Amino acid sequence: MKKMIAVLILCIVSAGASAQGMPMAGGGDRTARAEQVLTQLETRFAAANTTRDGKLTREQAQAGMPMVARHFDEIDTQRHGYITLPQIEVFMAQRMKQR
Repeated sequence: MKKMIAVLILCIVSAGASAQGMPMAGGGDRTARAEQVLTQLETRFAAANTTRDGKLTREQAQAGMPMVARHFDEIDTQRHGYITLPQIEVFMAQRMKQR
């Protein structure tokens, strides 16, 4: 599970670098994979966000994104009671830096 999270984080960070025009090691295959992972993350977030407001409550996260739910308090740094997709991406990037 930790490897999968690390790979997902790496893909998200790589996609962000690619979107900024920075060259990536590994070529187009890695970029395509990163885009696919981001799309999957967006799709899962959209499916879990049943209110369609761009905010994921703890309950929505538990129902649709269990890994995110386990780290909900770490992601919701401002203690709003909800998290957004960009907050999840920031959290994942921070986790990747710690490893």
